[in-house]
Amino acid sequence: MWHEVVLNREFFALLLAIDAEIAMRVKAGRCCRCGGPLCVGHYARKPRGGKIAAAGASELCSQRFSWCCGREGCRKRATPPSVRFLGRKVYLEGAILIACTILPLIEQSARAIREATGLAARTIRRWEAWWQSVFVASALFTELRGRVPSIDAAELPCAMIESFEGATLLAKLERAMRFLAPLTTTSVAVIAHSGSR
Repeated sequence: MWHEVVLNREFFALLLAIDAEIAMRVKAGRCCRCGGPLCVGHYARKPRGGKIAAAGASELCSQRFSWCCGREGCRKRATPPSVRFLGRKVYLEGAILIACTILPLIEQSARAIREATGLAARTIRRWEAWWQSVFVASALFTELRGRVPSIDAAELPCAMIESFEGATLLAKLERAMRFLAPLTTTSVAVIAHSGSR
C-alpha cells in the first residue's frame, strides 16, 4: 500500500496550515534570550521529494518559517517545529518517511530503489541509519516506546507511522509527522505536539 502513496498538493496544503499555526504560536512569544519581539526571518527552501511528492508540492514548501529577535544586538533565531521539514534535510519529511517505509518492500538494487522512489538508494540508506541511531537515541523514541511498548526499532519508521490512528495512510502519516515535529528544531522550547493517536 505505501508504495502507491503520492503526497499531493492537498496534503502539502494541510501541512503548510499546520506549520503556519505552530509558527504563529511561536511568534506570539518573545525572544528566549532577551525577551525582545520576534520579527520575520523565514528561510527559502528548495525541497525535494522524488516521485513521492507530487508536482506543485515544492511551491507549498518553498519557505521554512522562522523568526529572529528584533532587538538590536541579539537577533537570536526562533525556528518553530515543522511537519514539512525534518530539520535541515533538503528532502521533504513525508518523502523521507515514505521512502524508508517502502524500502523493505522493493528489490534492493540501487536501480530498483531509484525507479520506485525517484531517490538515490544511498540517500535512503543514510536515512535508514538515522532512524536506527539518532532517532532511537532520542527522547521522542522513548516517549513512543512508552505509548507502544511492542514497537520494533528495526521496523522504523513504518512501525511508528502504523502506531497512529487514522482512517487513511495519509491520516496516519500526518499524525506521525506532528509527533516528529519537536525533532525538527533546536532553537525554541518544544511546543507540545498534537500527534493524537
